Amino acid sequence: MDLSSLKPAKGSVHKSGKIIGRGEGSGKGGTATRGHKGAKSRSGYSKKIGFEGGQMPLQRRVPKFGFTNINRIEYREINLKDLQALVDKGGIKKTVGPEELVAQKIARKSDLVKILGGGELKAALKVSAHKFTASAKAAIEAAGGEAISL
Repeated sequence: MDLSSLKPAKGSVHKSGKIIGRGEGSGKGGTATRGHKGAKSRSGYSKKIGFEGGQMPLQRRVPKFGFTNINRIEYREINLKDLQALVDKGGIKKTVGPEELVAQKIARKSDLVKILGGGELKAALKVSAHKFTASAKAAIEAAGGEAISL
């Protein structure tokens, strides 16, 4: 065995068609499939995102209004009736937290959870969440449970 007999392992080399821009003899020389003249034929060309060939791009045609607060915090909102439905279904027993809600596929792992006071809660639950409305907190405590802010 010597250096001249070395070959890559079978199946490890994948040639992708003809190599372009390597002289006239290759059959793909000259303009190297880029055509004649224009920005696309030159090196370093890159089209901007949303470019529509000089036509006014959709991003600039559509009117803009209003205000978007970059510091807004989004919460996954869960009503008391949803918690009661989980208790009735047997999905939760005594404690409810973000982990249990993720397990029940009501919230995602990255979600912040806010409990709203919609509906009625009969079960005495120990509820852990990032935020509570005043009515939700009162209803949980009235049912004999506990509301814990994370």
